[in-house]
Amino acid sequence: MKTLVYVMMSLIVLSPILDAYAQLGKGDSPFERNFGDVKFLDAYFGTLDNKIEVTPGDMNVPLTVVFANVGSQDITGIKGQLLMPMGFSSSDGKGALIFADSDSEATAGKHFSLTFFINLDKGVSVQQFPATVKLDYTRLRESGTRNSFFDFNFRVTGESILNLKAGNPFLTSLKTNDVTVEITNTGTAPLSNVKVVLQNSQFQSDRSTTLTNIENVVFDQNEWDIGTIDTKSSKKFSFSVYVPENVRTETLHTPLLVSYFNAHGDKIDDTRTVDFYINGLIDARIYDIKVIELGDQQTIIGDIINEGNINALFAFVTLEPLDGSNLKKVTQFIDELETDSPVPFNIPAEFDGEPKYGDHKIKITVRYKDDLRQEHLVSEIATVTLKDLTKKPEPTPMDFAPGILGLVIVGIAGYIAYKKIKKRRQAQAEESQTH
Repeated sequence: MKTLVYVMMSLIVLSPILDAYAQLGKGDSPFERNFGDVKFLDAYFGTLDNKIEVTPGDMNVPLTVVFANVGSQDITGIKGQLLMPMGFSSSDGKGALIFADSDSEATAGKHFSLTFFINLDKGVSVQQFPATVKLDYTRLRESGTRNSFFDFNFRVTGESILNLKAGNPFLTSLKTNDVTVEITNTGTAPLSNVKVVLQNSQFQSDRSTTLTNIENVVFDQNEWDIGTIDTKSSKKFSFSVYVPENVRTETLHTPLLVSYFNAHGDKIDDTRTVDFYINGLIDARIYDIKVIELGDQQTIIGDIINEGNINALFAFVTLEPLDGSNLKKVTQFIDELETDSPVPFNIPAEFDGEPKYGDHKIKITVRYKDDLRQEHLVSEIATVTLKDLTKKPEPTPMDFAPGILGLVIVGIAGYIAYKKIKKRRQAQAEESQTH
């Protein structure tokens, strides 16, 4: 009888412990508590409604763990403690415990979340890691705190960083320009299925003022499929664009919608603007190169015409001998090349050494700058003929023509005078005979 009493008292004392361990399945950790009220759903960097990409070295970043209250009662007083592998620590500093709590209650059948703030060491890899979270909570209309342990995996995604830039940010009006845009991922996560679409216009938030001036610009394409851009790499896409006269000396704002999938698999739409400066067109041409004589000096002359829509600045013209010509190389400053107004040049022909007469092959080069102070060259090759002006030519019959003509005129004048004198004398003789 006494033995039976001892056995019954032992069962009463051990009953809570046996009940607790009776909840564990075969092979379960003794630290796990499977009350069946809470179920783990997901874990990711970011907040409940906004996943974010993270990269090694990021500080104070949110890690959200999502649960579901699968029990029949609401729960409250929800607190969590996070155990993470090496390389991750609390935003409060290394060695500090990583806690999170929820001020609101979790309704039965609904999900809830806890957000922990952590630091990532720079040496952490971009990969998946294991972690454990302990969840403490209280069921409504029940005293005491329950707890559950959940093992889960989370991923350091890396961070994709998108940049766009023009290969050459300068375009020229009144002509078709070949354009290359480079799209770069300088981050630690790839950009997947990248597509770029040209936007016809872009407005401020109040939709009242346009932010771009591409309405009259002609593009030969408006959509490009780029594919995947790996980390620390770039890809390029090209197109042609015709810029009208009215956009010259302005900045052309080109809005591009870039869509891609990030490391979470979420589609991202990001509008970026690539800017181009529109140069005016300088269309310089050299023509009518020839030799004239000014006194006893032969001079090489010509004209330069600018058929563009903006003046060329700081223009110089250079005469350069070619193919054995011994003319001196000469450069002259001719200032601006105004539009639609021929600019003449004249360069006295001077020899380097003994004069060589006859045909000389030369190159005329005009060097000028545009309104961005970028230098340009335009050249024209011509053949000019130089004469020896010191050598007197052999006389020809035409050379004597003026003298002969003078003698003839003098002879005719003398003959006319003789005839007049003779006529007057005859008249006088006849008059004397009459008297």
